[in-house]
Amino acid sequence: MPHPSHRPNHPRYVWPEGKQSAFCFSIDVDADAPLLWNLREGAPSPLLGHMEQRLFGPRVGIWRILDLLDRFGIKASFYVPGAVAEQHPDLLPAFVARGHEIGLHGYFHEIVSQISDAEFTGALEASLAIFQAQVGIKPKGFRSPAWEMTPHMLAEIKKHGLYDSSLSGFDHPYTIGDVVEVPVQWAIDDAIYFKFLGGGADSWPPQATQPILDNWLDEWDMLQAEGGLLMLTVHDWISGRAHRIRMLERLLERVTTTQGAWIATVGEVAAYHAQSANAAQFKVPVRTPEPIADRRFGR
Repeated sequence: MPHPSHRPNHPRYVWPEGKQSAFCFSIDVDADAPLLWNLREGAPSPLLGHMEQRLFGPRVGIWRILDLLDRFGIKASFYVPGAVAEQHPDLLPAFVARGHEIGLHGYFHEIVSQISDAEFTGALEASLAIFQAQVGIKPKGFRSPAWEMTPHMLAEIKKHGLYDSSLSGFDHPYTIGDVVEVPVQWAIDDAIYFKFLGGGADSWPPQATQPILDNWLDEWDMLQAEGGLLMLTVHDWISGRAHRIRMLERLLERVTTTQGAWIATVGEVAAYHAQSANAAQFKVPVRTPEPIADRRFGR
C-alpha cells in the first residue's frame, strides 16, 4: 500500500530508525473492580452471575493472555486498578516476572464524572502505594477508567511524572499540555463488541469475532501505511475466553510478520516520544468544551 501524502500542518510521525509504524498490546485488568464501584453506595448484592463472569479474568483469562503473549514473544502493558492488585496479589508479580509493563488504572475503576478532584488524587496515591508495596515499582503510566480525563487529572499525572493513555486525539503519540499521550481508540477495544453481562441489562448480544478481526486488520493495514500506532486494548474477563484468544492469535500473526512494525510496550513508546522531535511537533493545548451560549456568530 503506498504511503499517503500528509497535510502541511500534520506531518508524518517519525518512529525510531527502521520502523514505519507501531503496535501496542494493552490489557485493562478490570476484573471485578467496576462491579464493586457500582455497588459502593448500596447494600451488598446477593447475585453471583456478574461477579463470577468478572472473576473468570484473574482465575483463567489473564493467564491465557499471558501465555498468548509468550508464544509471540510480545511484551505488553497491563493497567491494573489498585483494588484488583490488592485482592489478587499474585497478578502484579506475575506480570513483572514475565517482563511486562504495569500501569495504573484507578483504584476501584472509578468513573471520572462520579468523583471529585480530591478523590482522584487520593485514588492515584493509594494505587501508587500498592504497586510500590507489592513489586517495588513506581509505574510510569496511567490509563483512566472509561478513558475520560480532566485538567486536574492531567496536572496530577504530570506531577507524578507519568504518561497517559486515555485519550484519542491522534492515532500516534502526542503531547497534551506537558503530558505524553499514547492514544487509545474505542473501535480497537474488545469491550464494545463482546461485553455481555446477562440478566436482561444488555442492549445487544456479543458479536462474532471474524467481522471484528477483519476491521482490526483493516485498521492495522491503513495505520501501517500512514505511519500510525495501533493500540489494542483487551480485558482479562472478556478476551480471555477461548475463541477470542484464537482471534487475537490471528491478529498477532499478521502484526508480527509486518515489516517495519515496532512492537513495543506503551511505556517504551511514551519514552521514545518524550525524547523525540515528535513531542514538540505534535503538542496540543488542554481544551475543554465551552458552552455555545458564550460564543458569538461571526467572531
